[in-house]
Amino acid sequence: MVRLKSPREITLMRDAGRVVAKALAEARKLAVPGATTADMDEAVAAVFREHDAQPLFLGYPCSTKGKPPFPAVICSSVNEHVVHGIPNKRPLREGDVVSIDTGCKVGGWCGDSAVTLAIGAIPPDVQKLLDVTSETLALAIRAMGRCRYWSEVASLMEQYVKSQGFHVIEKFVGHGIGQDMHEEPQVPNFVSKALRKNDIRLEPGIVLAVEPMVAMGTKDVRTLDDGWTVETKDRRPSAHFEHTIAMTPEGPRVLTLLED
Repeated sequence: MVRLKSPREITLMRDAGRVVAKALAEARKLAVPGATTADMDEAVAAVFREHDAQPLFLGYPCSTKGKPPFPAVICSSVNEHVVHGIPNKRPLREGDVVSIDTGCKVGGWCGDSAVTLAIGAIPPDVQKLLDVTSETLALAIRAMGRCRYWSEVASLMEQYVKSQGFHVIEKFVGHGIGQDMHEEPQVPNFVSKALRKNDIRLEPGIVLAVEPMVAMGTKDVRTLDDGWTVETKDRRPSAHFEHTIAMTPEGPRVLTLLED
């Protein structure tokens, strides 16, 4: 059941989205050789404390039986790690890329966003991967302003990624968001039979967390023994970008930007 949000509720979600954007801006300052993802986690946690925001990831239950809840406020996924990486104290090295995903709740409403950051100079093919993934999100936002159904947007995303020689990771998809981080509907970055059967109408009031994940090599992934960290099976790099986006009568509104 997709619950549409009122203009007032979207404004409240913008408050959460702005805090998420501020937090990611602080993490970006630490995207330098020698810094650690634990440093980034603490920087984001500090922003959340400053704004009396509830971290969405900390304590999130693990889907793998017997594994502990998520122990941090950010997911930090380095190089071949796709998503759900746990922050640690290993110094980041020149040439690494790190995907930082985080979310918070402010006043009962959620925001969720992600960015992949280069640590110093990175190889040209990896830079292209980041550029293509970022542009995939950007073209999705643009397309939401003219498409009636999500399948049209997902098709454009998938076609663009493939045209650039990369692969959409299909194991993970975006999601509806509101008073809970994960709400209906599921929002894939590719077209499937399931999407065609249960398409998403892009009508005012729908709020989606759109998050393309793109791999340099195979789209196939595996979960590591910690129950959380997901990596590409060929251990080649991947990238991940995400925004929380509300549909309004004037078109799509990105809620997880620093400025309107």
